[in-house]
Amino acid sequence: MTPGVISEIIIDERFKRLLPEMDAHTRAGLEESLLVFGCQNPLFLWQGILIDGHNRFEIIKKHNLPFNIVSLEFDSREEVVVWIIDVQVNRRNLTPMQLSYYRGLHYNTEKIIITNEDGRNQFSEVDGHNDHQPLRQSTAVRLAEVYNISPRTIRRDSELANALDAIGEHSPEAKRKILSGEIEITRKQLREVAAGSENYVSELAESIDNGTFVRRTAGAVEGSGEDSQIDSEQGDLQPLTKMFSQITEDFSSALRNMKADNDVDYVRSALRAYIERLEELYLNLN
Repeated sequence: MTPGVISEIIIDERFKRLLPEMDAHTRAGLEESLLVFGCQNPLFLWQGILIDGHNRFEIIKKHNLPFNIVSLEFDSREEVVVWIIDVQVNRRNLTPMQLSYYRGLHYNTEKIIITNEDGRNQFSEVDGHNDHQPLRQSTAVRLAEVYNISPRTIRRDSELANALDAIGEHSPEAKRKILSGEIEITRKQLREVAAGSENYVSELAESIDNGTFVRRTAGAVEGSGEDSQIDSEQGDLQPLTKMFSQITEDFSSALRNMKADNDVDYVRSALRAYIERLEELYLNLN
């Protein structure tokens, strides 16, 4: 660690926007702590750019407090993004939307890193297939193991991250409102953003900014295999109860069809499928 100089710290807005906003109460507590105890934790930099400690740095500048820095080495911006994601996921209590965004961004960033390393796009698809499909699958599987979810969820999070980044290009404030939970938007609406035109994305971002955005109260549950709708705001939980009962019944049926009583691998596979379907049901309640 070395002493830091405020004027030498570079703020990169794209890195800064990766970080969840700190609420006023937590920020006030941090400011009080820094004023009483000083800045105990260093700020982390890459090539002079601040990559961790933005909230502390703003308070340090406000009160001209002394601080230390640690400089880290990375080969690219993408590697910095992966490091930031890892720090945020392990440090904070994230909302489901924030966690999904980070997982999807992690996956998308890993694709860029691998493409840059090999000098070709190993993820381009033709008619739904490509010559490098095993690599794509291994990336999704690897990150799924890291986050303890399914590869399918990782790929859906990738679409969600693309949608939020597209919104952020038009309005960083609209993206912030979605991630913070200030604006509620269904995952189905975000998937439509990913597939929509530039005008559609622009209009949606503008509606969030000017307060005219309307969240849909009903949407199909992803991965359920059902056309049922959930309308939690209307208080109609009958479709939800039906889908939950179906998922549980499928799991029970799978156990009844087990060929051997001690087939642990079979039980694990059935349980994993059950958990994944419950997870998708849970995520789509937002």
